[in-house]
Amino acid sequence: MRTKDTLQRFLFEEHPIRGSLVRLDSTFRAARDCHAYPLAMAHFLGEALAASALLSASIKHHESLILQVQADGPVRLIVAQCTGERSLRGLVRWTGSVNSEVLADACRNGLLVITIDPGKGQERYQGMVQLAGSSLAQAIESYFVQSEQLRTRLWLAADDRSAAGLFLQRVPGDSADPDAWSRVQKLGSTITSRELLELPNYDLLHRLFHEEDLRVFEAEVVTFRCRCSRARIARVLYSLGRSELEAVLHQEGNVSVTCEFCNRTYRFDAVDVGQLFVEGVQPQVPPTPQ
Repeated sequence: MRTKDTLQRFLFEEHPIRGSLVRLDSTFRAARDCHAYPLAMAHFLGEALAASALLSASIKHHESLILQVQADGPVRLIVAQCTGERSLRGLVRWTGSVNSEVLADACRNGLLVITIDPGKGQERYQGMVQLAGSSLAQAIESYFVQSEQLRTRLWLAADDRSAAGLFLQRVPGDSADPDAWSRVQKLGSTITSRELLELPNYDLLHRLFHEEDLRVFEAEVVTFRCRCSRARIARVLYSLGRSELEAVLHQEGNVSVTCEFCNRTYRFDAVDVGQLFVEGVQPQVPPTPQ
């Protein structure tokens, strides 16, 4: 039975190489079902979600990692966020009809942006490079060469029901075997998309690296969870000011805000808006009965 919705890290005991595997089933479908994604867009979403989880696994003590592709092509934006607790959310924005699942065809003049938020009031780190290669995996590999000077290989796969990925990275350190990195990445290159999507973690690792000495860590559960809430939206509305909100109320009858990630709509009527400015924005704002 295949392992579902997990992130699994591993190390090569005798070489300075680390890796991770991610499987997304219900997590991917929950993110996909928030919008009416065509098949090609769902493919980009799945790969981005898998990639953000894999990159998050390589960072210690962070609140969230955000992976973004910004471009001028028919696909304008791909975003995936993974928190330190391994919760995921993401979205794709596009125009017109996009049938190709090749990133280079869908995203022209693109940028790859990776933002790491350490949390606890610490400053965010952001790296940005030109989108390179024909796939998201190749673009991320290029990012690590340019921004981090770390040799990295990444394989991503997504279909209409699931997404998965394999991440390998040569970290600083000495190895008694100078050919270890070359050998390990060549072994990784033998994986197929179908194997990534269907083989259980331990079967896949055995299939690839049974002649290597691996330390495999306990699998972590990955879930879909949007970070939006009525209280968060209330804070945003409060920052806009009372006069702007009252103008919207006068025209629309209520203030409606839809989360672009999960597509949930939050509505505030005149009583809700008035309460924001009477008491100041509250941690919880009682919903208006519908």
